[in-house]
Amino acid sequence: MQAQQRKHRVAVLALDGVYPFELGIPSRILGAADGHYETLTCSVDGRPVQTNADFTIGVRHGPEVLATADTVVVAPVASDWVTAELPDGVAEALALIRPDARIVSICTAAFVLAAAGLLDGRRATTHWQVAEAFGRMYPRVDLDPDVLFVDDGRVLTSAGAASGVDICLHLVRKDHGSELANKVARRCVVPPFRDGGQAQYIEQPVPEAGAASTAATRAWALERLDEPLALADLATHARMSPRTFARRFHDEVGISPGRWLIQQRVVHARHLLEASDLSVDQIAGRVGFATGASLRQHLHAAIGVSPQAYRRTFQTAR
Repeated sequence: MQAQQRKHRVAVLALDGVYPFELGIPSRILGAADGHYETLTCSVDGRPVQTNADFTIGVRHGPEVLATADTVVVAPVASDWVTAELPDGVAEALALIRPDARIVSICTAAFVLAAAGLLDGRRATTHWQVAEAFGRMYPRVDLDPDVLFVDDGRVLTSAGAASGVDICLHLVRKDHGSELANKVARRCVVPPFRDGGQAQYIEQPVPEAGAASTAATRAWALERLDEPLALADLATHARMSPRTFARRFHDEVGISPGRWLIQQRVVHARHLLEASDLSVDQIAGRVGFATGASLRQHLHAAIGVSPQAYRRTFQTAR
């Protein structure tokens, strides 16, 4: 009888000032992944932590679980709890993390990782509202304030609040493929993959009254990714001029229509690489890239691997 595979252990570190909603995201999302993950919540001393709300949260574990974790998630704290120096006990707790463990921050927890030196020389993100302050405090970090999350190998960072859902779904997708990630998303009633980046959520002037949305055109385009869609085609469907459509699209999604189309084609290509035995050229045709070489180029730009390497990894996981 084959021995049961050990669950991937995830330790979630809660600090004083923690946001309760974000603290619960890893347990909720990873807990819906068919038993592949064990999620444990801890504090730096095993004692209850003060949230940014009017209650405290008791945890079952102290920092010792960080030494046994395969992935460590640092939950965010309210901005008025953010300091340039690490709070008492945090450096000692982070030092317990194994060198091969994956480290993830949600929202303002990027400040914690940066203060610990874990983001020096790395690309990272955090909530757009605190991005300017982050850049001043940690100039050695390559900050990208427009994206929902950044996967920089061992260290991953995400933007504000609900982007914790995005990055946890990304962990499931990375570990076990898009089929399970999509199943988890359905169970939790969240989108498996959100369009664009956090630039779409940055405060900006309110659109003029009666402004039409590009949502229907985005849905229309997703059903026609194999076609050579141009800006003029999208604008015609939306009954706007190309210039108006491009501006409104960027306001809603945070990126240009062309970049969005490439993102969607890469997402669809990744799914086909995982779930089918189609050749690279066949997949390229189905997702709207002119050639297999074009697919290879865009996939490598998006996730840093070739189609063959991606397929080997995720079909094995499947």
